[in-house]
Amino acid sequence: MDQPLRVLVSAGASGIGASIAERFRADGAKVSLCDRDEAAVRLATQIDPALHAVVGDVADAGDTERWVEEVVDLWGSVDVLVNNAGVAGPTALVEEIEPAAWRECLAVNVDSHFLMARLVVPHMKRQQSGAIVAISSTAGLYGYGMRTPYAAAKWAVIGFTKSLAIELGPFGIRANVVAPGAVKGPRMDRVIDAEAAQRGISADVVRREYVESQSIPRLVSPSEIADMCAFLASSRASMVNGQVIAVDGNTETFHIASR
Repeated sequence: MDQPLRVLVSAGASGIGASIAERFRADGAKVSLCDRDEAAVRLATQIDPALHAVVGDVADAGDTERWVEEVVDLWGSVDVLVNNAGVAGPTALVEEIEPAAWRECLAVNVDSHFLMARLVVPHMKRQQSGAIVAISSTAGLYGYGMRTPYAAAKWAVIGFTKSLAIELGPFGIRANVVAPGAVKGPRMDRVIDAEAAQRGISADVVRREYVESQSIPRLVSPSEIADMCAFLASSRASMVNGQVIAVDGNTETFHIASR
């Protein structure tokens, strides 16, 4: 009988991360999440007591080391890493962005992927198997006006993960990228509101622009991102490596914000 997958999900206590964790748990996996929102972590473990969770910041080397060490002590190794952590970053013209805001956006969206990979890869190499799924964005495929730190970070995630695929493929470890489009939920609501305020137009107009740029004209459900992550981590995707798969309804004309 196959052993359950041992899965790590960064920023897994709410939003897309919570949907990913829930999907893996529903498939019978052992799931551990790390999130810096203590209240969200507490709620997640109340909803699913079998969920392993820690409070921490995956952009911090010490917190990532503590998390992975705890999981390996508990389960022996790691089979799947979902590098999901990310922040929206500032919505502003490039000349208006403070260096500290730029650095924070890249630290969470890019550094966390490196910090987690460097820790789980040795365990995956020892067992000659594993899967890394990175969450990027369609912003990492097209660019994103008034969101330059976010776009830069999401492009970097793709380059980093494709490079991991080259390094790790010979060890039976696969690394792929999921690029969500506009995913419905509170975070997207905040992004739309911030852009509307910057451009001096209504949030309804901005929301309509996002939807109308897609062949399938609706926002993406978090569960649709989770489904793709579960597939890429499974044996059904055993020869899928180094790929970027957009879950976005097919972006025909990428949303271009200007003021």
